[in-house]
Amino acid sequence: MQAVVKSYHGRPALRGVSTHIDRSEFVFLTGPSGAGKSTFLRLLYRAELPDSGRIVVDGFDLAEIPRRQVADFRRRLGVIFQDFKLLRRRTVGENISFVLSLLDLPEREQQRRAYLALRQMGLQNRLGALPDELSGGEQQRVAIARALVLQPDLILADEPSGNLDTERGHELMELLKSINYQGTTVVVATHDRGLIEAHAARTLVLDRGSLVRDAWGATQ
Repeated sequence: MQAVVKSYHGRPALRGVSTHIDRSEFVFLTGPSGAGKSTFLRLLYRAELPDSGRIVVDGFDLAEIPRRQVADFRRRLGVIFQDFKLLRRRTVGENISFVLSLLDLPEREQQRRAYLALRQMGLQNRLGALPDELSGGEQQRVAIARALVLQPDLILADEPSGNLDTERGHELMELLKSINYQGTTVVVATHDRGLIEAHAARTLVLDRGSLVRDAWGATQ
């Protein structure tokens, strides 16, 4: 990300932000509400385009890639949302295999991969459950399994612990760290200082759209 500027209706969300994240890094992105964290992530998975500046992710220059390549680019990413965004009328297994259907895989292979992803999260016995039958922590683990099932190079998590209690939030971070140890780059946007202090990692701090700190460990 180089000199990235993004505004909405004339109000700046990011002001000339430049940073580089290496492969296999685990990075926290933090700052107060309205600092630009969600915009930062949305730019990384090309839900938005910058007004100016350059963003390169996994070799893709996001402002330059043609529309027909956007789907291919997003298959390399896993995105985890605070509100899970699970399909409420589909089972846990169907939520996972739905993502795999984008790869035009045979149904049996979709089911196999869905099972393996859920087993990694300890949820293989919940394949047939609907999201509303799960606890908040279980729903979040399904969301992680859905992000993992495409074997992404990069996982982006936007306030993933926002709907979880403290204990479940720390469990979630341990899961993400274990995924990172396997070589996947992980970027977690959070305003929770407790999580950052407990799980030391490189931390990018945004304030009013500007990158004001890039350091290892907790913020002051």
